[in-house]
Amino acid sequence: MAAHVEVAPSNPPAKPVQKMASSGLTSAEAHSRVQKDGPNAMPDVSAHPLRNALAKFWAPVPWLLEASIVLEVVLHKYFEASIIAGLLVFNAALAYFQEGRAQATLKALNSRLALNASVERDGIWKTVPAAELVRGDLVKLSLGGVVAADVHLIGGSVLLDQSMLTGESLPIEAGPGVDTYAGALVRRGEATAEVTATGVHTKFGRTAELVRTAHAASSQQKAVLRIVRNLAIFNGVVILIIGAYAYFHAMPWSEIIPLLLTSVLAAIPVALPATFTLAAALGARSLAKLGVLPTRLSAVDEAATIDVLCSDKTGTLTRNELSVTSVKPMPGFDEAHILGMAALASSEGGDDAVDAAIRSASTHTPASELPKLIKFVPFDPAKKTSEATATDAKGGVERIIKGAFTVVAGLTAPSSTASGLADELEKQGFRVLAVAAGPPTSLKLMGLIALSDPPRKDSISLISELKTLGVRTVMVTGDAPATAVIVAHAVGLDGAVCPPGAIPEGVKPEDFAVFASILPEGKFNLVKAFQKNGRTVGMCGDGANDAPALRQAQMGIAVSTATDVAKSAAGIVLTEAGLGGIVAAVKEGRTTFQRILTYTLNSVLKKIVQVLLLAIGLVITGHAVLTPMLMVIVMITGDFLAMSLTTDRVRPSPMPNSWQVGRITTAGAILGGCFLAFCIAVLAVGKFEMRFGIEALRTLSVVAIVYGSQATIYALRTRRHLWGLRPTVWLVASSVADVLIISTLAIRGIAMAPLPISVLAVEFAAAIAFWIDSGRSEDPRFRSAWHFVI
Repeated sequence: MAAHVEVAPSNPPAKPVQKMASSGLTSAEAHSRVQKDGPNAMPDVSAHPLRNALAKFWAPVPWLLEASIVLEVVLHKYFEASIIAGLLVFNAALAYFQEGRAQATLKALNSRLALNASVERDGIWKTVPAAELVRGDLVKLSLGGVVAADVHLIGGSVLLDQSMLTGESLPIEAGPGVDTYAGALVRRGEATAEVTATGVHTKFGRTAELVRTAHAASSQQKAVLRIVRNLAIFNGVVILIIGAYAYFHAMPWSEIIPLLLTSVLAAIPVALPATFTLAAALGARSLAKLGVLPTRLSAVDEAATIDVLCSDKTGTLTRNELSVTSVKPMPGFDEAHILGMAALASSEGGDDAVDAAIRSASTHTPASELPKLIKFVPFDPAKKTSEATATDAKGGVERIIKGAFTVVAGLTAPSSTASGLADELEKQGFRVLAVAAGPPTSLKLMGLIALSDPPRKDSISLISELKTLGVRTVMVTGDAPATAVIVAHAVGLDGAVCPPGAIPEGVKPEDFAVFASILPEGKFNLVKAFQKNGRTVGMCGDGANDAPALRQAQMGIAVSTATDVAKSAAGIVLTEAGLGGIVAAVKEGRTTFQRILTYTLNSVLKKIVQVLLLAIGLVITGHAVLTPMLMVIVMITGDFLAMSLTTDRVRPSPMPNSWQVGRITTAGAILGGCFLAFCIAVLAVGKFEMRFGIEALRTLSVVAIVYGSQATIYALRTRRHLWGLRPTVWLVASSVADVLIISTLAIRGIAMAPLPISVLAVEFAAAIAFWIDSGRSEDPRFRSAWHFVI
């Protein structure tokens, strides 16, 4: 039997804690309950900054560097140890200062709770901090206030905006017996209510807990770990062979230990984590100029890899505002007159979204000879109507009624046509209002007004462009299926609708275009289900209800109208209207990915070559052809200067990227074989043709590594194209600096034996020839390597 992921059921209506007395709780009872249930606040679980800083030293690359420092100290190589320690601190500092906001989501959730609340204690009404509310408190909900806890209404009537929590764009009328949640906004009216849940026990608090526990390890993190693991396995085996060879050939321990230390240093991709961080930081800066703000750097890299975008409806694909979609006049009436009369029965100003939409529509379709308003009666949730009294040009009194179709239709003569139209519009997901007017005792049904939350103008183009980029878009919303389907078709999302209820565990994005009636926990679980099937998920949303899924997704995207909660949970925040920033994020992410991929390939093949060169050089010369100090120089001049690749011009891929670490390692080995052949050839010429001693051979070897590494960088960056995109000034400058530094050290004999300029010139010319040869795409050796990474 197929396994299923259960969509979290709707929370049942909260029951009052007890039958409330008119005086509410006493101070003693409130104190007792706050001791039992805790304060009405979110717990602070943020890690100490010092702990975050120390965590940067606890990872595979830092471990290797730390082990090298210990070995250098044991060998009394304090200068080399201090340089390696500096590299270690540089890596950690870069990661620490570029990354941040680990606990920003919880802080934003905490700030969403109202600061103060009106509560009845000891028989009198008083204002207390919201954190002091307890279950059973009697509170007052007033116009403009934020509901401070989950409550059960027991008196009065209010219009509640719960869109930031439930995702529903329409405010709801609430009276006695209705439950509402912490974070809802009171748009109109006043009511008394009993607190049913506080703090982490509220629906809002459960959302906060989901956000806190939601986490998806970034593909960056996984890639670094796997690359280091693969290098450690391969190079570890080679190092063991080197150690065994040296031991059985009776090399003294004074040479074996430095040899092994050099091998370990040669195998460490020291700047790899820092390069990932720097490339993402530069990508984030580019996105910021386009109105896209990454809140965590890994989101830039994840943007390159997403192949599924889960988009919320309200406020994401739609404008999160009601508008008149259509007007259905009854015989004898026209659209303009219906809208004009409905506008007379609508409040001017205020926060009623329905009235605002109707008045706006009436101004765009003005009617002539409207009666003069005398009296207006606001919307009454009990009657489900608003009303106006007006006089016509002849002085006759007219009564105008606007409201729910069933109520208004009951005040007029029955009309099967009107009933059929209303039923058809409601099935299409519209909110339907009826308008009637005439003498107070003889009302006539004028027509129907259908309202909806219209799609954004750029939604269709966004979804179309994402499709060309290989990203599948699906709608995930808490709205009813009928409403969701209308919007989905309007924005170009054509496909099946997932039935409400249980979602198959093996669900794929291609199975459905719309997931409707999904609760916050359901969105969160749906993202996890897609991820379980190997998909890289982007989640787009704007409300607090989206926060857990935004946090769980590899790339959470908060639109410009999003709450602080959604923005803090997301990896990327759009600061400008529209969703074009998502396309920009995907393109910039793929550019960043290609830059990192070039550096990663170069780092992998160089580490493989360095360890193998030590092994083969040991066989050829009987000594270590590199020393710990030379390896430190290579780290500084090669690994860190090569970080300029993060600024290079690259060709972003047309389809989603992925970290195929196995293929990267294989490509590194293939290309590394050519690089190794170049280095061994240089070493062999120096040993057998030029009769150099071991010290000169070491200089020759380290120069070959630096020159050859620059050749591979320029071969790798163009991907099969010898003459590709022009390199940036930063890349050229770092290459020149790398070559000049190692050449100057070699010529002047600093930290190594000196070599004649003529020898270095020949070696440099050989490196250029190696670059030209390796850049030829028709060469079968390199064609097979590119096959693994393109």
